[in-house]
Amino acid sequence: MRLETLGIRDSCDAPVFVVQKHRATTLHYDFRLEIGGVMASWAIPKGPTLDSGVKRLAMPVPDHPLEYRHFEGVLEEQQAGAGAVMIWDTGTYTAEHEVSKGVRRDVPDRAEAEAVMRKALEDGNVKFRLHGTKLRGSFALVRTRGFGGKVSWLWIKHRDEHSQAGYDPNDYDVSAVSGRSLAEIAAGSP
Repeated sequence: MRLETLGIRDSCDAPVFVVQKHRATTLHYDFRLEIGGVMASWAIPKGPTLDSGVKRLAMPVPDHPLEYRHFEGVLEEQQAGAGAVMIWDTGTYTAEHEVSKGVRRDVPDRAEAEAVMRKALEDGNVKFRLHGTKLRGSFALVRTRGFGGKVSWLWIKHRDEHSQAGYDPNDYDVSAVSGRSLAEIAAGSP
């Protein structure tokens, strides 16, 4: 594994998230939220969206270590998921708690937010507000019955001031931290 230090802060008061665009067997985006000292993770084949009229499939994948949010580079052939990895977006998030249908409140207290997020994961209905370089606003991950017996989730953008009809993540196809494309990362370009 070739790990590149990209100047991301190692400590932060707010919980963090990262979206890593990953060209492995198939091209996909890995969305990761810091919960309980690890990065809870979902693979989103078509990528996250700011379009509140579109739901995206999000398949759960194993949790990753918190430090993995800094990885941008190439996973070598002998490693699972070999291929180029880009930090497509990164930032902090605020847990949200639904107080009534469609009405959410931010949970700024770190300890309370941790409890809210753990419960939301168990219940299969995770709500959060992202403060990223590309993704902003209120979102949800909702567990569904799945496809072919597999557990799956849906990525949902709530309607808010950050919603963008027709949003395509491929239109914003450079690293949030290095400014490189996935091809440049794969080639080892600085």
